[in-house]
Amino acid sequence: MTRTLKTPLSQALLVAVIGAVAIVGCKKDEAASAPPAAAEPAPAPAPAAPATASVSTVDIGNAVGADMKVSSPTATFKPNETFHVAIGTATSDPAATVAGKVSVKLVYMDGTEEMVVNDESRDMNLTGAGSTNFQFAKPDGWPAGKYKVYVSMNGNVVQTKEIEVTK
Repeated sequence: MTRTLKTPLSQALLVAVIGAVAIVGCKKDEAASAPPAAAEPAPAPAPAAPATASVSTVDIGNAVGADMKVSSPTATFKPNETFHVAIGTATSDPAATVAGKVSVKLVYMDGTEEMVVNDESRDMNLTGAGSTNFQFAKPDGWPAGKYKVYVSMNGNVVQTKEIEVTK
């Protein structure tokens, strides 16, 4: 037995169902053919750390060349000699200029006590590799004994060296 839809209500419902199916089908096609949503942009890279300066070498001697480096390294001096302290510096970015304070403190070792003989600092603008020279002289002669040199960068001791004055 076959039923036929004869009532206007049944026919209207049938048309509504067919129309709804057609609309849903079209929406699926639109979604399938729509361009993909734009990807979120990648996060910006973290800013580079600021360049830093450091002490790379400390050499002590009794003579310095034109390049400001010790030409005669020694740890033993005569009372009338000048102590030359050549400090090699470098920046983490060779093209960057970094402000820094380089200091040298010279102390006389009297047993276990340290007596400050001289303490010098220089505010500098450092770029790439360089060399800075400090010198310590005593016209009436250094007392014989052991001395210690403290080299600091921005207030932090980065190297120490021991020297001796002999008669």
